[in-house]
Amino acid sequence: MRGVRDLFDLSGRIAVVTGGTRGLGLAMVRAFASAGAEVVVVSRKPEACREVVASLRSDGLKAAGCACHVGHWDELEPLVENIYRDFGRIDVLVNNAGISPLYGKLSEVTEELFDKVIAVNLKGPFRLAALVGERMVEAGRGSIINISSTGAARPTRDIVPYAAAKAGVNAMTIGLAHAFGPTVRVNAVMPGPFLTTISRAWDMDEFAERARTFPLRRAGQAGEIAGAALYLASDASTYTTGAILTVDGGAQWSMAGTGEGAPETQLETNSSPS
Repeated sequence: MRGVRDLFDLSGRIAVVTGGTRGLGLAMVRAFASAGAEVVVVSRKPEACREVVASLRSDGLKAAGCACHVGHWDELEPLVENIYRDFGRIDVLVNNAGISPLYGKLSEVTEELFDKVIAVNLKGPFRLAALVGERMVEAGRGSIINISSTGAARPTRDIVPYAAAKAGVNAMTIGLAHAFGPTVRVNAVMPGPFLTTISRAWDMDEFAERARTFPLRRAGQAGEIAGAALYLASDASTYTTGAILTVDGGAQWSMAGTGEGAPETQLETNSSPS
C-alpha cells in the first residue's frame, strides 16, 4: 500500500496551468511544482510567463512558459502541439484562466463583452480539454481540472455572463468525465471569494460585513486552493471524476451580500483580455 505522501507526489509529471501567472493559478503552479511536477505556465502575456518561470527555477523547481490567449480558438491547437513536442505528454491540465468584466445595466452588456466572457471562460477550456483529453485517453491516464466559481451556483446581477459561462463549465466537466473515462479523470474546483488581484476592486468594508455570514467568516488566501487542486491532480483522487469540489469557506450558503468576489479566477481585474 502506498504511503499518503506518495499519493500526492507529482514527480515526473507534466502539468499545464492556464492563467498561471497570478492569483489562484499561480498558487496551483507553485503547489504542483513543489510536489515534483514540471509545470507549464500559460498566460497571454509572455513577460509574465518568463517572470514566474524564473522565480520557480530560482527555487529549484521545474517550470516552463507558453504564451497563449485561451479565448482564441486558433491558438489552442498550436499550444498543445508545442507542449507535446517539447515535453512528450500532458499529465495534468488545469483550465484556470477566466475573465469577468464590470458592466452597468444588463442592457449595456455588449455582444463583444459577452462573447469574450464566453470565449475565455467556456469555449477555450472546452477546446483545450478536448484536444488534451483525447491524447490523455491514448496515453491511458490523465487528470483535467476545470476552475469554476460559486457564481455558477449562486449567480448575482453583476456577474450574469460570467456565471452562465461557469455553469457551463460545471456541466462540461461532467460530460467530459463521461467522454474520457475510465482512464482520464475530469473534475472541477468551484472557488468562492479569494483575496487575489480581483479583491483590490472590492469594497472591503462591505465585504467584511458579508463575510460575517460565512461559516469561516473570511475570504480565502490564494494558497488555500492548493490542497483541492493537488488532490485532483494526484493519485489521491483516482476514484474521483465528474466532481465539482467547492472551496469557498461556506460562502455560497450565505444569503447576505451581492456576490462581490465571485469572479476570483479572472485574468484581469474587471477587464477583458486584449
